[in-house]
Amino acid sequence: MLFRLARPALFTLDSETGHRLAIAGLKALPTRGARSSLAQPGATQIEVAGLTFPNPVGVAAGFDKDAEVPDALLGLGFGFTEVGSITPRPQEGNPKPRLFRLVEDDAVINRMGFNNAGASAAEARLKARTDKLGILGINIGANKDSEDRIADYATMARIMTPYARYLAVNVSSPNTPGLRALQDESALTQLIDGVIDARDAVAGSTPPPVFLKVAPDLEPADVDAIARIAIDKKLGALIVSNTTISRPDLRSHHAGEVGGLSGAPLRELALQRVRDFRSATGGAIPLVGVGGIATADHAWERIKAGASLVQLYSAMVYEGPGLGARIAKGIERLMRRDGFSSVAEAVGSE
Repeated sequence: MLFRLARPALFTLDSETGHRLAIAGLKALPTRGARSSLAQPGATQIEVAGLTFPNPVGVAAGFDKDAEVPDALLGLGFGFTEVGSITPRPQEGNPKPRLFRLVEDDAVINRMGFNNAGASAAEARLKARTDKLGILGINIGANKDSEDRIADYATMARIMTPYARYLAVNVSSPNTPGLRALQDESALTQLIDGVIDARDAVAGSTPPPVFLKVAPDLEPADVDAIARIAIDKKLGALIVSNTTISRPDLRSHHAGEVGGLSGAPLRELALQRVRDFRSATGGAIPLVGVGGIATADHAWERIKAGASLVQLYSAMVYEGPGLGARIAKGIERLMRRDGFSSVAEAVGSE
């Protein structure tokens, strides 16, 4: 209700300023009492990659780029949150303006370019967390001007492994030139090997699983190759998918902006990619469904298509940060309506 009252004023601001105000508001929320519930099992809890998620609804990377408010987000009822993308060195990202609300389309276009304060700043915040309740994923990336991007990912894995319940390797942002080329089979194999070796060098007996975030703009051969690598390297999950560079019919005057498109227009494409990866992996690798999810029905459709977990970002721009808890409750209702005793039982059931 508070968000609905504040939304008209927030929408008079440019998108990036509005986002910074949202982060500031989350920083002001009390977290400890709310987060105590995360230790309690729920009807929609699910185990993925050896981790028990209290519910399958998470915050996608990009919302909390610098790991400023993970505990506040977990306290709002999300089953997990993913911070980042974080790069070894700080970088400004692309020139502003670089974030656009497409209100008529319930969509967002961004060309942020991995803007973040760097690994040292994020590590200091993560080290200062007073407890470790809840599942925190850390999304790692490479600096735009890096001479060796694969080495950047290994560096980030080594730094972030002590703080991550899972590591998410992001090679699918369209806003860093050449980054998506790392999804090619040879480069991706080399990158994943480097990340796993770096993680294992600093991890204890239970290293965090590695998730891989892929683009929706993939050809069938790309899907098959990524699926083979994921199975061969025993990845924890595939995150399907990032923003799209395609442009379906859009009504907003921002439709022509360069960058990645997310929100409602991405929904069908991202859903199809979940189906594609479910087929290509034979269900051997868990999937995280992302893109255009704004209601419990959208999330449930993604789960039945093969996603064990789902993530939100753009929908929160329009519905507020309480959306995650509402979707989690809606999933429980839909699970019972359809006669399933658990979310895991419904995964891939369509």
